[in-house]
Amino acid sequence: MDFARSARAEEYLTRVNEFIATEIEPVEADYHRELAALDDPWTVLPVMPELKAKARAAGLWNLFLPSVSGLSTVEYAPLAEAMGRSAIAPEVFNCNAPDTGNMEVLHLYGSQEQQDRWLTPLLEGEIRSAFCMTEPDVASSDATNMAATAIVKDGPDGGEVVLNGRKWFSTNIGHPNCRVLIFMGLTDPDAHKYQQHSMVLVPLDTPGVTVERMLPVFGRHDEPSGHGEVVFTDVRLPVSAVIAGPGRGFEIAQGRLGPGRVHHCMRLIGLAEKALSLACERATTRTAFGKPLANLGGNRERIAQARIAIDQARLLVLHAAWRIDTVGAQAARSEISQIKVVVPNMALGVIDMAIQLHGAAGMTDDFPLAAAYAGARSLRLADGPDEVHLGVISRIELKKYLP
Repeated sequence: MDFARSARAEEYLTRVNEFIATEIEPVEADYHRELAALDDPWTVLPVMPELKAKARAAGLWNLFLPSVSGLSTVEYAPLAEAMGRSAIAPEVFNCNAPDTGNMEVLHLYGSQEQQDRWLTPLLEGEIRSAFCMTEPDVASSDATNMAATAIVKDGPDGGEVVLNGRKWFSTNIGHPNCRVLIFMGLTDPDAHKYQQHSMVLVPLDTPGVTVERMLPVFGRHDEPSGHGEVVFTDVRLPVSAVIAGPGRGFEIAQGRLGPGRVHHCMRLIGLAEKALSLACERATTRTAFGKPLANLGGNRERIAQARIAIDQARLLVLHAAWRIDTVGAQAARSEISQIKVVVPNMALGVIDMAIQLHGAAGMTDDFPLAAAYAGARSLRLADGPDEVHLGVISRIELKKYLP
């Protein structure tokens, strides 16, 4: 295996870093301050479409999708890391979750009608989307517990699918430009457990869809995208809204989550790098008890351990990306689960160390560390909690020794 960057990836990385340095970083602090000061922060500030237009004009758009950028998972990984250093960069480049995963689903499994109606405007950056899977009333770490239903009924016009249930932590649903949801629900409880569920495209304005509330995460609502609790009450759609046909929800979910977890982890590595950079700057410019902070309380060792942890995690993610590119996401399940456990835990440690070096300031919004900590902690649950991934890893490992 060779993780050396290709000439194409190196060129893209240089351009992405330059764009972030010259266009995003100079305005990001003001962006967050202006948004927080609004009475209604569920708003698209004018600077965001301006940045998006510049990124698109520069050819730095939809880089996550191989059919658009020509980049493999390994090649895209360092770009995701670079974007992860900024809270808004992924959206600026139209590489923001959950839109990326939803676009991948539509690209791989969507009908021509579904692609024309939803994929094209998502790729154009004209609309946003949400993914509705997690439920409040069941242990959603086991997706077979899903209680929400997507029942297919025959009819004179080809039939319909009727949705009922309650979802929550549906990221992006508060965004003013959110127009479509992907809903996963139980269709046939008598089928094989991995063929019982379906994914359905639901326009947000469909009768019966109600966003009941936006949920705080460690007290933050992550405006203007947010995470919502959504109720579906007798939501009726044509069967053509079902992605790839009834019963294929789990198959689609597995195809969606592999590369997406690499993207999550590499963005989180970028965030850890940002935290380490802030920690080193603080440690070398602030003094206490007559010494730089770097020379107090074992801080040099903590910084060294952070550097080691980040570099180890990066290599593990690149290995998982390489496995996806060479053998596919299904065969790389162990490697994908490994990074999902290692990277959020690593990032939490690095960010916590940086907060400690910043003292009380680290817990405020004067620095991005408190928000970074909340995001990293969330990723120990999003796309499956640590315990589920550890179970996958151990099952695959033990299978090698079974007769």
